[in-house]
Amino acid sequence: MMACQEWPEPIIRVQSLAESGINAIPERFIKPQSQRPKTQSNVVPTKQGFNDVDVENINIPVIDFQDLYGEDKNLKEQTLKRVSEACREWGFFQVLNHGVNHDLMKSAREVWREFFHQPIEAKEKYANSPLTYEGYGSRLGIKKGAILDWSDYFFLHYMPSSLRDQEKWPSLPNSLRDVIDEYGDEVVKLGGRVLELLSINLGLKKDFLMNSFGGESEIGACLRVNFYPKCPQPDLTLGLSSHSDPGGMTILLPDENVSGLQVRRGEHWITVKPVPNAFIINIGDQIQVLSNAIYKSIEHRVIVNSNKDRVSLAFFYNPRSDLLIQPAKELVSEDRPPLYPPMTFDEYRLYIRTKGPCGKSQVESLTSQK
Repeated sequence: MMACQEWPEPIIRVQSLAESGINAIPERFIKPQSQRPKTQSNVVPTKQGFNDVDVENINIPVIDFQDLYGEDKNLKEQTLKRVSEACREWGFFQVLNHGVNHDLMKSAREVWREFFHQPIEAKEKYANSPLTYEGYGSRLGIKKGAILDWSDYFFLHYMPSSLRDQEKWPSLPNSLRDVIDEYGDEVVKLGGRVLELLSINLGLKKDFLMNSFGGESEIGACLRVNFYPKCPQPDLTLGLSSHSDPGGMTILLPDENVSGLQVRRGEHWITVKPVPNAFIINIGDQIQVLSNAIYKSIEHRVIVNSNKDRVSLAFFYNPRSDLLIQPAKELVSEDRPPLYPPMTFDEYRLYIRTKGPCGKSQVESLTSQK
């Protein structure tokens, strides 16, 4: 199937729309009633069932990696257990003391915020197409007449190094390319450390997931910087529609000042409260497949704000695109047969683009393909 070369209709830059002073959002951005953010009851599911809990005070697990590298074996085991529980029950967790410099994290957010506040002409030089999505964009699909999300973004390739082309990265602000090059190096290292922990917790060799991804020099890694402008009617739209991440793992640097990410928990949506200097890590569809569904790739979405805009950096850590991804043989038994057929990441992306339904069910639908 040939990739689409051009967008099916003129692109609407959401930031420009928001800054025009409109009081009502265009119909193209209004979600169906069932998909809109809404006030929900205070009952959420727990491991034991449904309990009365204040939704506003629930957060995804927050895990401090500091104890992983200390001398106390009990603390290390407790931390590994917390990571395992988060991957099995939530598919999301926040991580502190992760090894990435806090000033670098702050600089990465700041240079991208500066980019999005450049004049529109400066940003349009990097306008993307659906052929690769690399560059400055405002939509993620090519269906004509589709309902759009309230966000703009910048997408770039980081790994393998053969795909990394800094000439396609913004030249303004002047420090952006250097900052993001350093930031990418540090986040790639963090991703390797997390894959090792996930492998150990599955009872596999510590390099199992890294080798399944193609090895340190062959992994796929890309960055999508999301800009969510202020919205006059945030109750009618979403910054990013509900989905699970198709790749291996996502390492998100959130906006520290404005919440927006929501994670599905049963029939409810939990708004993630970012912890200062933490990354948010979530399991993607490929690790759900490799773990034979022991680890969960969970549906999530982004809501928008009427008073403040937001910037977040989603670093996607993926398998090499031509390697077969299938449940680890060590995690398959007579009692737990393989739940997914072998498929490369390229084949999976094509599958969900052409056949797969929206939301979390894209990876679940693979079970019917066996």
